[in-house]
Amino acid sequence: MDPVRDGDPRRIGPYRLIGQLGSGGMGRVFLGRSRGGRAVAVKVVHAELAGDAEFRRRFAAEVEAARRVGGFYTAEVIDADADADPPWLATAYIPGPSLAEAVTGHGPLPSAAVRVLGAGLAEGLAAIHSTGLIHRDLTHRNVILADDGPRVIDFGIAKALDTVHLSTRVIGTPGFMSPEQARAGQIGPESDVFSLGCVLAYAATGTGPFGGGRADLVVYRVVHEEPDLGGVPADLAPLLRACLAKSPADRPRLDDVLDRLETPDAAATRWLPPDITAMITDRRTAIRTLTRPGDPGPPKPPARAPEPPGPSARHAGEAERPAAASEHDGGAATAAATLALLCLPGLLAMVFQAAALLLDPGPPVWLMLANVMVGVAEAVVLATGALLLFRRHAAGRWMIAVTGGAVALHGMSASMQYLLTGGRLTLETPVSVLIFVIAPLTALAAAGAMLMALLPSTGRWCLRRSRAEGPARQALGQRGGAMP
Repeated sequence: MDPVRDGDPRRIGPYRLIGQLGSGGMGRVFLGRSRGGRAVAVKVVHAELAGDAEFRRRFAAEVEAARRVGGFYTAEVIDADADADPPWLATAYIPGPSLAEAVTGHGPLPSAAVRVLGAGLAEGLAAIHSTGLIHRDLTHRNVILADDGPRVIDFGIAKALDTVHLSTRVIGTPGFMSPEQARAGQIGPESDVFSLGCVLAYAATGTGPFGGGRADLVVYRVVHEEPDLGGVPADLAPLLRACLAKSPADRPRLDDVLDRLETPDAAATRWLPPDITAMITDRRTAIRTLTRPGDPGPPKPPARAPEPPGPSARHAGEAERPAAASEHDGGAATAAATLALLCLPGLLAMVFQAAALLLDPGPPVWLMLANVMVGVAEAVVLATGALLLFRRHAAGRWMIAVTGGAVALHGMSASMQYLLTGGRLTLETPVSVLIFVIAPLTALAAAGAMLMALLPSTGRWCLRRSRAEGPARQALGQRGGAMP
């Protein structure tokens, strides 16, 4: 959380502002304190939107609808003033990380936690839909993880942005919007069901079901290609595939989703892994200190150049901090790179032996020359792949996977070549030791490197090397769902 700066408001309505939590397409988000010391998220509309009369009208209507949303799994709208200059909205503060922050910092959630997450989000969406609202921007950043279950935030108000952006862009987040939303078509509750499937796939695997890259390419996959659910647990994959159907009519209703995700009471009591529970505890303690009556709030920051507002709005529970690189899946990736490097001495020994035999009249020259060229190429590719994998580049993973298989075949075939060219089955000479001991060991190391590189955990390790959610995952323009 950043302190309030010179030029920032110090009070909005009855709430004293004690910190800045984020900024997005609709406005800025502050941590506020009520007169009784209660923490709230105060969302202040950007000045350029506040000057649009139609936006103000729609904003007021959507706020009134959002006030009627109840249920356990949404952030309650506490207060608002659509006529103020600028307009503002106050919601309950949830002392927990967003799903994006939790997964980035600690890896995908276990299957049982994903089921609790899905059931809570489905119940929250049902409460939103019961008032006639549609969320329109349910993403991994608009889900807050609390110790008693998830919370849906930023619902409904995205529609108000249509008054100023209807003809210029789609409101939503690539990779989480439905096909009909991506086409700027008519959307209904089924669109939120599609987004729910995307969020749960992200929670289970650490990446969205339509991959990353340029926003237009992600949107193309959403509209035209099938989702990638390869890393989703088997007990969840059929439900998520149904939620991600291209046709809205083929998606399940929220009641059906709840029936299929219902879990025993014990599973929902302590539903999050310990590392994420610790994040919630730390955040609750820090906010309790800041909102204590009489507390002067955070110190005034040193003078510095103003920073432009970021393109993505964060909820009050999502403090700005560098994304922590997860080590959760690093064991398999490190093993793959290490085994690849262990193959190099054996490969080089095989290359030198084949080169020495080029002058021997016995073995065919073409066969020894091929061994030299193949061995050198394999050593170079394995070394490069290991270095790239240590740096979490997915290219290194596939270089090791493909070349590891080739080296395994090369090492195991060396003894057959040796016997076919007149060699004897013995360990009495350095050449026979190389052929019958070193080459098989090299083959085993290469096979192990290949298997470790192909593990899904190695893929997740590569995918999270820079998951601070940069431009490839930003909305088409700026996000519209900054307010509930």
